[in-house]
Amino acid sequence: MTGDATAAPPELTWGRLLSSWQTDVPALLLMAALGALYGWGVLRLRRRGEGWPPGRVAAFALLGLGGLAVATMSALAVYDHVLFWPAAVQNVLLDLVVPLGLALGDPLSLAVLALPERASARLRRAMTGRVVRLLTFPLVSTVLVLATELTVYLTPYFATALRVGWLHELMYLHLLLAGCLFVMPVLTHEQALPAWCTHPVRAALVFLDGIVDAVPGIVVMTHGALIASAWYLHHTPRWAPDPRYDQQLGGGAMLGIAELVAVPFLLALLVQWARHERARAAALDRRLDAELVPAAERGPARRPGPGPAPELVRPWWETERGEIADRIRRQGPTD
Repeated sequence: MTGDATAAPPELTWGRLLSSWQTDVPALLLMAALGALYGWGVLRLRRRGEGWPPGRVAAFALLGLGGLAVATMSALAVYDHVLFWPAAVQNVLLDLVVPLGLALGDPLSLAVLALPERASARLRRAMTGRVVRLLTFPLVSTVLVLATELTVYLTPYFATALRVGWLHELMYLHLLLAGCLFVMPVLTHEQALPAWCTHPVRAALVFLDGIVDAVPGIVVMTHGALIASAWYLHHTPRWAPDPRYDQQLGGGAMLGIAELVAVPFLLALLVQWARHERARAAALDRRLDAELVPAAERGPARRPGPGPAPELVRPWWETERGEIADRIRRQGPTD
């Protein structure tokens, strides 16, 4: 994009905000690859007679891939070189919203189920490898997300990306990957998390992440100097608002979207937590039924005549170790 007034896009109105689109070839190729791989996994499961939740497909396609399309090809991309706030919204979509949509689709679990046995085993080993565990460790991934956002705006990174096309695309990918490092393990890939990172701990981490994600928006809104000032002062069209007000709009949008995303993120985790508890309770019921019902059917009858007393069967929670057994022992016998 050039700095000539004639090359600037027309004044941004609500109509143009909804109708202006442009093609971003790298983003389009990434969307096509992700969509094709995900669709292949779903079809492979269906051919084996196994289903895959339609809600996960919808989240992956609409919020994940759809969010990626909006961030890179909608009016946000058309106007991001002449106004700051569309670029700010772009970046927060790629950093927070799109990773959430992709994670809700649970592509890692789908890949493990759909791939052949050897490839699935290799993928599981890779997902639990040392490097992945380090990058997805909650403290590390949170710091990486925050550092990515602050680096974009408080260093020449963003200003250079506005001038250099390939770096702009790389910045998109950088933001997307940084967001996925935190969201994916919390929602779908818990094997990469430490053992202490239970669902209550993860809920606390999501709440904390919602607070941390507000920091970049606040920093942008209150930053004394204009971000990428040399570029925007030269390329801002006549109809645009004051550059400082434009930056405040961008920071406010970042703050608002970050706080809004924290709500569905936390709700998704709470739903997952409830399902996990129901599954554990059902598994415990099945185990109790399998071990206690046959003993009840045999009854307390003793063998007539002298001889040693029959060996009594002790409940499994008295002889085994584990979280559920410990909980039952602490509660004591029930009537």
